[in-house]
Amino acid sequence: MPLTPLVYWAQRHDDIYLRVDLTDAQNIDVQVHEQVLQFRAQGHGAKGQNEYEFSLEFLLPVKSEVSHRSTQRQVNITLQKEQRGWWERLTLQERKPVFLTPDFDRWLDESDAEMESREKEDKKNMLKASRHEEEGFVSLTTGYLFVYNLVQFLGFSWIFVNMTVRLFIFGQDSLYDTFHTISDVMFFCQTLASVEVLNAAFGVVRTGVIPTLIQVFGRNFILFIIFGSVEEMHNQPVVFFVFYLWSAIEIFRYPFYMLGCFDTEWKTLTWLRYTIWIPLYPLGVVAEAVAVVQSIPIFDEAKLFSIPLPKALGTSVSFSCVLYVYLVLMFLGLIINFRHLHKQRKRRFRTKRKAN
Repeated sequence: MPLTPLVYWAQRHDDIYLRVDLTDAQNIDVQVHEQVLQFRAQGHGAKGQNEYEFSLEFLLPVKSEVSHRSTQRQVNITLQKEQRGWWERLTLQERKPVFLTPDFDRWLDESDAEMESREKEDKKNMLKASRHEEEGFVSLTTGYLFVYNLVQFLGFSWIFVNMTVRLFIFGQDSLYDTFHTISDVMFFCQTLASVEVLNAAFGVVRTGVIPTLIQVFGRNFILFIIFGSVEEMHNQPVVFFVFYLWSAIEIFRYPFYMLGCFDTEWKTLTWLRYTIWIPLYPLGVVAEAVAVVQSIPIFDEAKLFSIPLPKALGTSVSFSCVLYVYLVLMFLGLIINFRHLHKQRKRRFRTKRKAN
């Protein structure tokens, strides 16, 4: 009498993956009729050398074409869903069969599976592009992105090198004149960075609009409002730390994007791009928060950007109230972006391990 093997499963939006725990399987017979898969083979399973079989009635229809591949340790089966989508469970019956269990080696939640699908689609598109008859042709979009990232890399590199050299030459004195020596280039780079929001919104690059908007708006708020509009903040040492932390992140991020324009990778740069932000990004937010806190009494005294109220109330709302709210939003943005960057890093290195 045939026995039942252990079966592990996972899914993507288009496919179902089954892994049958059967060693040295022979005489494999896999068939799909409507929504039911039937499997039969001989091999060494949980109960020794024997004939094993099982059947599964899927939650939704699958295509009749089924592919399977046998290795010394298991039988891998791949099926395509009739309609693209995410299934809440594998089988029609709510109670899971005792021999069926999730395949945690391939398991992804719905959002991660969607990201993986996008990455595969990107790779397919790049492969098609590489086979184009005009191999030397560089698209206008690619050229635009390369030039943009190059300009930003040069700008932030100049800022980072200039600040580092001045720190070694002038020591602590360089902390107090950072705004006067660096701000013009920083204004240029951060104004130009606003383009990144448009790039994400119009699909020029595949990245989230919200995380990009949070970063660009947050930095420009600090640069133009906190530093740029209040002269008393120009000589504060916190300007040095904010500028230095910003540029330290960007001198790795932009060259990574430059290489990505031509499907080229430098492993050390990739590791730095997905790792250096872990200490620097939170430190940058803390430095920005310190700048906001230091500016509050200055805004109160100067009544700059105060919000006038009707004459009947006879007063106005100080801009410092907005800054207190901004401090809260700043740390909420930190959490959102930190999770986004962490998921990017996890997905990047998980994909590389699979490729290896």
